[in-house]
Parts: sequence; structure tokens; C-alpha cells
Amino acid sequence: MMSPMRTVIDVPDALIESLDQFGALEQRSRASLIREAITQYLKVKSIPAADEAFGLWKKRAVDGVQYQRSLRDEWGNR
Repeated sequence: MMSPMRTVIDVPDALIESLDQFGALEQRSRASLIREAITQYLKVKSIPAADEAFGLWKKRAVDGVQYQRSLRDEWGNR
């Protein structure tokens, strides 16, 4: 785990009050709730690795299957 980094953010009073109320119910600190909220947000918003890789060949002049075949042709019949 990486070492924690402190950061300063401006949060409206209404959100702080809500955090404090929820924290009291859950017996958790504001910081804990905020870390969890950021973690959940990033899980939802992050692009899975497979989605990032999809379409990598679309801008290439050579078709991916053609490229594979040319590489295999270099290997010869062994």
C-alpha cells in the first residue's frame, strides 16, 4: 500500500453535516467515509483494461489477421 497523502478540499457545510450524521450512525470518521466514496467513484468511472485495448488496430493500415499471418509466415513450417 502506498503511503497516504493529505489533501485539502473545499466541501459545502451541508455535505459536512451529512457526513457527520452518517459517520455517527456508522461510527466512522469523515476521512474514512470520504476515502470509501472516492474508491467507489473510481471503480464506477474507471475504464477496464479490456475496454482500453479494444480497437487498438483500427487506425492501422494492415488488418490484424493479416499481420498475424505474416508473422507466422516468417516462422516457416517447422
